Amino acid sequence: MVDRLANSEANTRRINIVENCFGAAGQPLTIPGRVLIGEGVLTKLCRKKPKARQFFLFNDILVYGNIVIQKKKYNKQHIIPLENVTIDSIKDEGDLRNGWLIKTPTKSFAVYAATATEKSEWMNHINKCVTDLLSKSGKTPSNEHAAVWVPDSEATVCMRCQKAKFTPVNRRHHCRKCGFVVCGPCSEKRFLLPSQSSKPVRICDFCYDLLSTGDMATCQPTRSDSYSQSLKSPLNDVSDDDDDDDDSSD
Repeated sequence: MVDRLANSEANTRRINIVENCFGAAGQPLTIPGRVLIGEGVLTKLCRKKPKARQFFLFNDILVYGNIVIQKKKYNKQHIIPLENVTIDSIKDEGDLRNGWLIKTPTKSFAVYAATATEKSEWMNHINKCVTDLLSKSGKTPSNEHAAVWVPDSEATVCMRCQKAKFTPVNRRHHCRKCGFVVCGPCSEKRFLLPSQSSKPVRICDFCYDLLSTGDMATCQPTRSDSYSQSLKSPLNDVSDDDDDDDDSSD
């Protein structure tokens, strides 16, 4: 089915429409063999709060962006190669339901669909695209993924020292290895994580000590279904990142 659509005029028109919606700031998406499988709005759990994002699933990449005008204009385009993607379902909790994790070596995050059926369709299509890609390339599934950042609202105090309270002066930071929300003194060190950046990135003291001794596995995050806490109890939103989708900030 995908192979038959690859060179069809209808598929080319659909991809051109997506390109036009992102405008000149977006990357070209039309290449031989690429097929637009589906699209839709998902709720992405950003570091400050859940936000609606427009997602486009192609047979080789996943693209998403901010919604400026629905079906007409999007910005802040993100492109994720599917061969590096693994997904895990998230248990329903509170107002956050029908969710799953999208995990890659460079960035990982949680998304939520409007219904259980929509979640199932998204996950099935993503898994099929990934399986087909790996089958054609002969590559093995990626077993390395970046930590899913704990939302700011889950932490009123540093998750490492358990003492420092976050204020407009004592701002929140995120460890790039474990994803925990930490204070400045607990995350003063930098470490090179090649899959995430060509430059050393901020990590907490705990992960730094483990990485320095080569015990990298212990740093791997174990939190997979705790992100629903972000919709509970309204907390003071003091963050060091004005753009929820820009991981370059501390």
